[in-house]
Amino acid sequence: MSQAAEPIPDPHSEPPRPRLLPWTGPEGKPCYLIGDGDGPVSRIADAMESTQLAMAEDLLAHARAMLPAAVTEAELRYLAGHLTEALATVLRVAHARLPVAGERRAGAVCECAGRE
Repeated sequence: MSQAAEPIPDPHSEPPRPRLLPWTGPEGKPCYLIGDGDGPVSRIADAMESTQLAMAEDLLAHARAMLPAAVTEAELRYLAGHLTEALATVLRVAHARLPVAGERRAGAVCECAGRE
């Protein structure tokens, strides 16, 4: 039985870029994945990002409904805390999807964290 030889990588092709995953490690440090984006971890990360974004949309709709109503300070604090968490999650997803610096449009600036 002969085994198929592994294809020889093209030395001129760019290596895959690390992907920032939508979760952190045990010490709160960022987790990255290096791959082609088609594996099981990539699919789990895609599903988690979709869920996080959907939850942020639901929270935003709830906030919009609450603002014109008479609410207590405790309710507003609760809402502000959850909106802060949702915004942090959405920014994490957005930053994970930003292209690397060399591939961005000239003059494009991300205002969210002073990054270019």
